[in-house]
Formats: sequence, structure tokens, C-alpha cells
Amino acid sequence: MKAESSQEENALERMLSMAANEPAHRPEFLKVLLASKVYVLGDAGASHGQINLEAGSKIKIQHWEKQDGTPVIPFFSSMKVLQKSIETEQSYLELPVRSLFEMTSGTNLILNPKSPYGKEFLREEIEQLLAIGAGREPMSRVVQQETKVLLGQPANYPSAMVASLSKILAKHASVKRAFVLLMHEPSVDAKPHLVVGIEDDGDVQKVMREAGNVAADNESLQRLSI
Repeated sequence: MKAESSQEENALERMLSMAANEPAHRPEFLKVLLASKVYVLGDAGASHGQINLEAGSKIKIQHWEKQDGTPVIPFFSSMKVLQKSIETEQSYLELPVRSLFEMTSGTNLILNPKSPYGKEFLREEIEQLLAIGAGREPMSRVVQQETKVLLGQPANYPSAMVASLSKILAKHASVKRAFVLLMHEPSVDAKPHLVVGIEDDGDVQKVMREAGNVAADNESLQRLSI
């Protein structure tokens, strides 16, 4: 898998390739994505080439099919990537990512589907991105009564996950410390779960969203707590 040279890549493509190899870069990739303009294949009356939209324009955005037959809308980080992904000349539009996500609500999209690095966005993920931006909304639970909780160190230490979390948490000066432990609440769960504890005196919700986005790539981590 080879990436284009840095001179040929734009900021979105650089962040996409970095995020593909290191989960700690994924929150930043999503921020860059939401601030970017991208290209989509579409028809607004022109037979081919770039379409300039005017107020009230009606457009048809092209859908592709995945191998399982599921429809998906492809979009591209640059004209160069788009051109490499099609075999015939077609009409296309340049749109802000937010506008594209809003007008295709309820549909799955895929960024750079025929490139070395790509990313599929499910409709639930798109809704979340539009609502809160990059990151995952942390879940909270209030314990109403005395509860027995068992804490300990995981036998198989999640080194890769901790390394990625350390990189993302290091970007926040408000984070004082963080730790990983194994927690088992017998009244709620049959098995113990990994928990990341974060001590923070700043915007802890932002930190939790970004840490949750990184941690979600590790299937064994299911909870974050402060």
C-alpha cells in the first residue's frame, strides 16, 4: 500500500493516510474532513465536467454498489483521486463535506473508494458527526445505591491502545493523568471490562469524545470514566 508524495496529497489525504495507520490521528482527520470541500459524481443537466450550482439547482448524486449490493455514495478528496477512480468522463460537483452529509442524510458514503486509503461512513456515524463533530459521545450512568465493583490490572495489557491514547491525551494540557484498569460489576455485567480513567481540569467532555473515538477501535474497550 503506497501513498502519494506529500506534494501531491492535500491536507485531507495526508490526515486520511495518517489516521489509517494510527488511531490517535483519527479525531484530527475527522476535524479536517468536516472543514473540507470534496468531489462527488452528479448530474444537474450537464453531460460531463464540473457543474456550477446555483440557488434552487436540482442535482442527482451518483450511487455505487458495494460487493454485497449495498448502495453507497462515493466522494473524493481531490480531482486527481476522482479521475483515477472512473473510466469515462462524467459530471461532478465540488461540495463542502457538511453540505454533502446533510443532503444525503440516511445514506452511507465512502471516501476515496478505489484508493489505497479510504473510509466508509455509516449513516449513524454521519448523524453523530453533524451533531457533535469529531469524537464519540461518552455514555454516563448514575449509581443510585451501594454497588460492589471489582478492580484490577488486565492480564493482557492493551499496549497498542494505551500508546494511541497516550498520543491523543498528550495534546490536552488539562489532562493531569490517565490510567487503565479492569473493572467488573457483577450486578450488571457477566464479564469484566477495560476502563480508562482520566483526571482532567479542563473541557473533559471534549477529551472524553476524542479518547472514546480512539478507544473504539479496540473491541475490548467498552467504557470510559473520569
